[in-house]
Amino acid sequence: MKKTKSPARELSAEKAEAILDGAMQEFLAHGYAATSMDKVAAAAGVSKATVYSHFQDKEGLFTALIQQLAQKKSVFNLQNLQSLEEEPSRVLRSFAKGMLENIISDPQILTLIRLIIGESGRFPELAQSFVRNIEKRTIDALTQYLASHPELRLPDPEVAARTFIGSLVHFIILQEMLHGKDILPMERDRLINSLVDLITATSDSLT
Repeated sequence: MKKTKSPARELSAEKAEAILDGAMQEFLAHGYAATSMDKVAAAAGVSKATVYSHFQDKEGLFTALIQQLAQKKSVFNLQNLQSLEEEPSRVLRSFAKGMLENIISDPQILTLIRLIIGESGRFPELAQSFVRNIEKRTIDALTQYLASHPELRLPDPEVAARTFIGSLVHFIILQEMLHGKDILPMERDRLINSLVDLITATSDSLT
């Protein structure tokens, strides 16, 4: 027999969602340091006590926001790494295109990343939360995918994964955050195709 959520649990989940939405709004508008739990409560339309009943403190709230981002938005497009039957070149190309599209087309994600980078000096735990919940998860998934394809003959799948993802992240930072499109222009497909070729060159030469 399927269990149904109680009204109390549903209400609690709705309030948690409202708090996270309010927190995102406040963090993006005012930064981490200037955002208070009072402001988050007001933006969410709940009491301060309700905010604290769901999230222990501001750091916990920000960490929950990053975790939600990783789960809901699939920022780095990990679902495309689930297929082991398709050609790696097609999977990697689809993964890279999806990752760039997901991030570049969402101003909220770009602003959040800017916030994390900008606040990392004063609040290193925020940057570490992002690395732990999103970057590490993505690198681990791609490393596992590459390691599961011995035909690629990669001497170090983790280094290959870091190189692949790092190049895409650098592209986003340079083009979108540092406004370098006109100074160092680069077409997405040109970058993606070259990265895929680097990873699959050995296997292609054997076929």
